Amino acid sequence: MLKQYGPDVPEATLQKLVSAFGDLRSMADQGTITYPYSTREVVNIVKHLQRFPGEGLANVVRNVFDFDSYNKDTRDVLIEALHKHGIPIGANPSSVKLAKELPLPEVKMTGYWTINQTGNARRKLLCPTETRPIDIKGPVFLRVQTHPCNRQESRALSFSEEKSHWQIPMNEVNIICHVTTKDDVVYVATCNPVSLFSMKERGDTIQSIELYDVFPRSISGTWQPFITIAPLGSPLDGQVVLHEEQTNTVLHIDMETGAVRRLLLSQEDEKPQSRASNWWSSKEPQQGGHRMCHDFSHKNWLLFYKEDGNQLDVLDVLEGSVHTISLPVNLKSVFLVAEDRWLLQESNSNKKFLLTKLMHMGAEDSGVCQLHSLSEDGVCQGHGASSAEESVPQMVSSEQLPNENLSAALDQKIVSPNRILSDSGSFARIVVGFPDLVSPNEVYSFKRPVDLSEVRIAEGGANTLLRGGLRSSTPKRDNCVSLLSANQVVRALPPNKVPLKEVYPKDVTPPMTAAYLEVTDLNSKTVKYIPVPRSVTVSPYTGWLSKVSESDVLLSDLGSGGVVTVDMGGYVRLWETGLDNLQRSLMEWRNMIGTEDGRPLQITIQRDSGLDVSAPKHGKIDANNDPHVGGNQWAGGTGGRDTAGLGGKGGPYRLDAGHKVHQVSQAEKDAIPEEVRKAAREMGEKAFKERLKEINMSQYDAAMYERFSSAVSRQVQSLRIVLDSLQAKGKERQWLKNQALGELDDAKIIDGLTGEKAIYKRRGELDPELGSPQQKPKRLRVLADVSGSMYRFNGVDRRLERSMEAVCMVMEGLENYEHKFKYDIVGHSGDGYDIELVRADKVPKNNKERLKVLKTMHAHSQFCMSGDFTLEGTDSSIKELVKEEADEHFVVVLSDANLERYGIRPERFAQVLTSDPQVNAFAIFIGSLGDQAERLQKTLPAGRSFVAMDTKQIPQILQQIFTSTMLSSA
Repeated sequence: MLKQYGPDVPEATLQKLVSAFGDLRSMADQGTITYPYSTREVVNIVKHLQRFPGEGLANVVRNVFDFDSYNKDTRDVLIEALHKHGIPIGANPSSVKLAKELPLPEVKMTGYWTINQTGNARRKLLCPTETRPIDIKGPVFLRVQTHPCNRQESRALSFSEEKSHWQIPMNEVNIICHVTTKDDVVYVATCNPVSLFSMKERGDTIQSIELYDVFPRSISGTWQPFITIAPLGSPLDGQVVLHEEQTNTVLHIDMETGAVRRLLLSQEDEKPQSRASNWWSSKEPQQGGHRMCHDFSHKNWLLFYKEDGNQLDVLDVLEGSVHTISLPVNLKSVFLVAEDRWLLQESNSNKKFLLTKLMHMGAEDSGVCQLHSLSEDGVCQGHGASSAEESVPQMVSSEQLPNENLSAALDQKIVSPNRILSDSGSFARIVVGFPDLVSPNEVYSFKRPVDLSEVRIAEGGANTLLRGGLRSSTPKRDNCVSLLSANQVVRALPPNKVPLKEVYPKDVTPPMTAAYLEVTDLNSKTVKYIPVPRSVTVSPYTGWLSKVSESDVLLSDLGSGGVVTVDMGGYVRLWETGLDNLQRSLMEWRNMIGTEDGRPLQITIQRDSGLDVSAPKHGKIDANNDPHVGGNQWAGGTGGRDTAGLGGKGGPYRLDAGHKVHQVSQAEKDAIPEEVRKAAREMGEKAFKERLKEINMSQYDAAMYERFSSAVSRQVQSLRIVLDSLQAKGKERQWLKNQALGELDDAKIIDGLTGEKAIYKRRGELDPELGSPQQKPKRLRVLADVSGSMYRFNGVDRRLERSMEAVCMVMEGLENYEHKFKYDIVGHSGDGYDIELVRADKVPKNNKERLKVLKTMHAHSQFCMSGDFTLEGTDSSIKELVKEEADEHFVVVLSDANLERYGIRPERFAQVLTSDPQVNAFAIFIGSLGDQAERLQKTLPAGRSFVAMDTKQIPQILQQIFTSTMLSSA
């Protein structure tokens, strides 16, 4: 229907709008929001987009909904729903956070692969083939569970390689052991207990089957199964083959009906008990495990082999037959480089062989397969010389690079069969001519500076500690895939194998990650490392985890230009790595934003001035407002000295002219002579007093006040709803009846004659009845942060504006609620901890008085000296409030969490917050450099601190604060 209204609107945008408004309707049905959204709003948006295709979706929503009066209160709910579904309302078009690109080493030809087609019998071997039908047991029908998929788009406010993410519904002790894809369906297998999950890339549900009955953990507590899954193709869509590597159990599972069948590839599989005791014993198994190759599972055939074994079992699922190929060599690994050509690697010598077979195994003349030895020769030695340094591939592509990608990778025009492979010593290798040409195949390599196998796991630091220390064996998943159309090789690496010093600047601490995605792009000749966020939960079986993967994620390709990762906590993330895909998505993302008005983010650049201060002054005013860095001449400059500006030293006060900030070091600021510091302080105080006179004498600026008031109008309404629902908490002395001791209650005389004991009454304190009105108002003090750091870093995260909005919300929300709340607002900064902003007996009565409070906050933050009196202000407020009679006492501290700069330990802050049980003291952090606020919140008592990087969160926080005291016992 929407397509008829907007035939030119991108279908992806329509899908996102439909999903978002579907959520809004569900929220209305559940009572979360009051307005029942209909298709009218979506149709209006689509019609507008059709008529004005160049306008961003943010502007469209504003233009369409501003005609409706109700939208003013519900717009934020709409924006949250749109963010969840990837519509970037409020995002900055320049907020692009793609990983840093590093140059690849130059490609070099490192040798030849020669397939020996002719020669003696040792070089050309015939391998007999035996065909037999498979035995099928079952089916048994297991329950297919459906779970909601809470998919979150990752590009709501910034653009990165991550597209979306969601959580698999699994318990914390379970272990992810395989992820694979087919078309747009993602399959994930777990092994503790064995379970199978399937989900569509853009679906809203997750299907799961628990296979506990097939693989019961009760058989042995030490058995650690390892699962590989292979999705089948047409006509078996939606069905998978599951392989357990230790017992060589092969299951056929239908994800739609829950039918599970066991496929017996050999007679030995019918007697698992005789061998199971060996696999399920507490000792490490000595023999190699079984493996399944599923590169061509979409054509409904699979290959099975055993490590150190000498036969291949080819399972044809449609025919219901298995073809066993006997080999004269023991196998280490098998790579299906084509449907009829397989690369084998011998277990002891790592020597490679190419096995060729006819396309249809059931043909009459397919009784034998041919095995050709493959020699690896160095460049300088010639084709007939001894073998060069042998590579042990971790991944070999089953198809060839397109000719244009091959030419771009090798910087030469070339048309040839080829395969791309990767090993621990190279970013990528390309074998030109393999596997079709008989002539020597040239091997081109992008060599690594350091072989990955030489990087010791012990260097992993904290990552090693979490993963159980040194590994006892090689992990079973190599986590390496090739994206042929994008000309990329992607692998997941642990942080200790990533050159973090090249990826991050010296002064930046690398984030804690589960892994890094190493994306080798052969078109642009670059490699980049994309951090994968840490898992929220990790299974306690660290030894088991280390056998699965060396990093905390598993990886699979997804489509032509992306990959999917699943971390060990079951978090699925979809990534876009192909350069063409990223450019197209970035263009779509910016088109959705449009040309939305918004101030640019303030950028801070560290610098050293190396010059001395003289005397503080305001400085010259630049009429053109050009940026000035260093020097001591212009007002509003950055990184200079003596003048009013930001990031410098020795100036009288702060002055933000809207430019990038060049910040001198703290050591230079500390070295300022005391007489200069004193003169700057005196000049700042004088300027502050003059500014206060201007504020008192200035006319009411309606536009300025509306800027703050309109930003919190919906929050004011929410706060009033919270205030209306508050109940009395204070206890009062009154007669307690039905007592066993005390004065005789006249109303209980008759009860006493009948033998009743509780006929007395006495005076005592009683909790108010539920819903009873307050006898006394509650007492609230808001301790607002007006320190210099609020002004200095306002350009970074709008912390000062957010603090002013919060104060405006409190003043407007508490208007006409004097019978319930008595409040005052006090500021704290480097100048002191009792800066009067609003007196309890003289609260602002109109918009002009409220604007005066906001202007005073801004001015004080600009002209005050550096320092922090958060602790002193909190302690003083608690001691003052406890002396007043009130229904309850509340102290709410607004802070920017910049305590560690002044050496204030979180333990001291926690001690002050909980110093008096009669006063409920809480901290709300409204600004943070990096993760300052989150780290500080974790060290404070639970429920005593909150992080609000958006003003709309404050009413919910205040509701939590007020209701938490109702639940606690006095």
